[in-house]
Amino acid sequence: VASMIIGGAILGSLAAIPQQLFSTPTWGVLQYLGTINLILAAFNLIPAFPLDGGRILRAALWGWKKNLRWATRVASRMGSAFGWLLVFLGIVNIFAGSFIGGLWWILLGLFVRNASHMSYQRVLIRKALAGEPVRRFLHPDPISVPSGVTLEEFVDRYVYRYHHKMYPVNDNGTLSCITTQDVKKFPREEWGKHTVGQEAKPCNDDNTVKTEADAVDVLANMNSSGKTRMLVRDDTGHLAGIITLKDLLHFLSLKLDLENQDKAMSQIRSEIEKQDREKEKTEV
Repeated sequence: VASMIIGGAILGSLAAIPQQLFSTPTWGVLQYLGTINLILAAFNLIPAFPLDGGRILRAALWGWKKNLRWATRVASRMGSAFGWLLVFLGIVNIFAGSFIGGLWWILLGLFVRNASHMSYQRVLIRKALAGEPVRRFLHPDPISVPSGVTLEEFVDRYVYRYHHKMYPVNDNGTLSCITTQDVKKFPREEWGKHTVGQEAKPCNDDNTVKTEADAVDVLANMNSSGKTRMLVRDDTGHLAGIITLKDLLHFLSLKLDLENQDKAMSQIRSEIEKQDREKEKTEV
């Protein structure tokens, strides 16, 4: 809509104002801006998800069968087909002598195809996890650190052994956390002079979730923050367990496998393998 308004306003103004009032370059630039905005609006209305036209198509299909997954799958397949069409046109342009233009079409086609595929995967993930409370995935006995140990003992006995960056701290029932960043504030030779209880901080909403929190929201939080582990607290604020990204991904892989969503399952498996590789790097 914004592109239509901008393009229509510019071209409408040029039609109403004599060309003599503008210099030739200014007239050309304004005409180009108006035209390119209308072209952009028309391009986005192509029924290929995730373009705006594809979203309109998905909404119409959903309104027809009330099945969001099916509607997204159909719209995303059209988006993927449109992406391949752009790639084909890019190759034709390259052989026609327009290398830069052809390369641009190829990149645009690959982007549209990948975006349509990823959008469908996100819908599958949301449908698989929606309504699932965190308590179904948590580990009830997470590794915790006594508040009386020194930072040196904490690093040797916990960080180097379990390879995590955040740990809950046992401190008379009060939920607090200590991270490797808290340790890095001090030089190596001072680690023995400070205890975990002295440096631990109260856990907050950035690293904890409630037992009844929706797994979709937790996964989105992990994705945006880059965290792979979060503490789970009960209604009283006490530690109930810990949830990891890998646990959520394993559940997704199993559920999508049972529902025969092969492509989605392969993506989840790739993500799990990525998590394993990152853990191996941490261990090294």
